[in-house]
Amino acid sequence: MRGKRFFRGTTGIYDPNLTPLIDVCLVLVVILLVATPMTLQSGIAVARAAKGGKSGVEARASRIEITIQDDQNLTVNRTPVARSELRSVLRPLFAASQTRDVIVSCADGVSHGTFVSVLDEAKVDGAGRIAVMGR
Repeated sequence: MRGKRFFRGTTGIYDPNLTPLIDVCLVLVVILLVATPMTLQSGIAVARAAKGGKSGVEARASRIEITIQDDQNLTVNRTPVARSELRSVLRPLFAASQTRDVIVSCADGVSHGTFVSVLDEAKVDGAGRIAVMGR
């Protein structure tokens, strides 16, 4: 029996290696510790409507909508206005408005300078908040 080798059985590793499992668990704990404060802090403040607040119709009536058609023509609350008359039209509207909210929308062919000058004139005339609405 010199040429034959007997298979005695190999000695196996019967102890599980827990180091990778513990490493993964610790990484998950660190991620949760870092991520939990981020979920509790909100970066965007949302104003909730009060129970005695205005209805949608009243809020729409108190805001001023400016739509820029082209470089010389625009509409204020759906009334056509020449560009040169914008300030004279806005002043009485701001005097009557409680919130002085302005919503500005613009047609595609309007130049950037015209758009910015309308925003500037609204702000100078007394706009409280200005929102830009896309089409």
